Amino acid sequence: MTAIGWAQIALVLALVVGCAIPLSRIIASVFFGERNVLSPMFGPVERGFYRLAGVDPAREQDWFAYTIAMVVFSIAGFLLLYAVQRLQNILPLNPRGFDAVPPDLAFNTSISFITNTNWQNYSGETTMSHLTQMLGLTVHNFVSAATGLAMAFALVRGFARSSATTVGNFWVDVTRIALYVLLPLAIVLALAFVLLGVPQTLAGAVEATTLEGAKQVISIGPMASQEAIKQLGTNGGGFFNANSAHPFENPNAVTNVLQIWSLLLIPVASVLAFGRAVGDARQGRAILVTMGVFLLIGVAVVYWSETSGNPLLTALGVDPSGGNLEGKEIRFGQALSALFTVGTTGTGTGAVVTMHDSLTPLGGLVPMFNILAGCIWPGGVGAGLYGFLVVAIIAVFVAGLMVGRTPEYLGKKIEVREMKLAMLAVLIYPLVVLGFSGAAVLLQTALDSLNNSGPHGLSEILYAYASTNANNGSAFAGLNGNTLWFNSTLGTAMLLGRFAYVVPVLAMAGGLAAKKKIPASAGTFPTDGPLFVGLLVGVIVILYLLQYFPALSLGPVVEHFLMLSGKTY
Repeated sequence: MTAIGWAQIALVLALVVGCAIPLSRIIASVFFGERNVLSPMFGPVERGFYRLAGVDPAREQDWFAYTIAMVVFSIAGFLLLYAVQRLQNILPLNPRGFDAVPPDLAFNTSISFITNTNWQNYSGETTMSHLTQMLGLTVHNFVSAATGLAMAFALVRGFARSSATTVGNFWVDVTRIALYVLLPLAIVLALAFVLLGVPQTLAGAVEATTLEGAKQVISIGPMASQEAIKQLGTNGGGFFNANSAHPFENPNAVTNVLQIWSLLLIPVASVLAFGRAVGDARQGRAILVTMGVFLLIGVAVVYWSETSGNPLLTALGVDPSGGNLEGKEIRFGQALSALFTVGTTGTGTGAVVTMHDSLTPLGGLVPMFNILAGCIWPGGVGAGLYGFLVVAIIAVFVAGLMVGRTPEYLGKKIEVREMKLAMLAVLIYPLVVLGFSGAAVLLQTALDSLNNSGPHGLSEILYAYASTNANNGSAFAGLNGNTLWFNSTLGTAMLLGRFAYVVPVLAMAGGLAAKKKIPASAGTFPTDGPLFVGLLVGVIVILYLLQYFPALSLGPVVEHFLMLSGKTY
């Protein structure tokens, strides 16, 4: 590790926070339905959409109606994307003549993009037409991210309102988030990517002559537009199979910094907007500091582990001065590779500039723990905020038990109903991840998809189910997931990770909104200072280590000790 490397990391994070502060004001204005600097441009478009859809923006929904609207919207999106993939061979904008996507892969991909997971069991440049990439995948990058932030809005209204029967209007929230937050940022970032060398064209491919004189077909297409929203929306699905390690998706050091900046921007801004929405900016800052603790610790571990190198390779005579360079995009260096790795798994993005399968055992442990915890520091767009608020509710309940009084958070009493819903949400993850992983290691058809045996093979399976269940989408790339078993079970994990988690959260939002706000008293546990940050950190460590320590011990921890002893498997 070097001072220059840490300076690079600090510069990128400073840019994120500096830009997130003004963006949080816009997100808060969208939350309250107030005018902002973009209203003169997008206000007429917004009102036009309402007229076309027959939506009354003044009419709000209770939590159940809000949930039904979200589910119906997601089902419609699934059917549209599935149809586009199955019919792409007869639809236009298919310059390379790709065939229809097979049914099980189309199912998996459709589930993946409506849940903001963007897990890819395919190579985009050899499987998807330009129409599928644009109308199918890029559109869902917008609407799935908007859906995530809308659900966070509903939960925040539960805390902000008193004795209310509604939590907002789903159709209005999604429309405003897409128009005022995602679309303007995506347009500006896409133009910046084009300026910096990312292709944006409807051409299918170009033919190049290699140094040996052979002919090579190089895929091109509408990449810059998809690249922008894949990062801003914490989606992660790339035009190329190599994702952000591909020189067309990520041509130089400036685009690499922009990609890290953009995948962290909206999650950080959303946390600050939460403080504005509940009328106390300190609440948002306390949560952001807690998220920052885990993010920085993760970066430090990955940076240290990868620069320390692999003793097995050193023993073979490989120069250890550069650290572990296997699977790295060496144009960007170890420091920003570490930040990208932790940022993309600390959010729900899943884009990669480093192959996580090639990380050292402890380096791979960090992104795996991030996704096992649900990608909540700082989390996906919306999903990170409502996921972290669920943990905060558990933390104040623990604090209430310690001081012997009914726990409160933001003026709302946390009672039996809220705790049952919170525990129902957080227990979905270990049930799905450990259940499917346990089944997979017992089935030969699943084991045949592994490129590695032993603890690393277990890590590949565990990571796949954790990534899909947390709606992240990155992978330990040694696993071949394009089989009937994995397409079906990983798709199911994505569905449960999104909907089985968020339905209890929305039910909680409705119950909290109906409660009367209680003014703070001398016995109220403070949730805006260092004591609460420390409590949150402790609860997170205990909660997730208790759930996953045995699995992590059998995977990356065992692999680390094997590496130190000079053994392979």
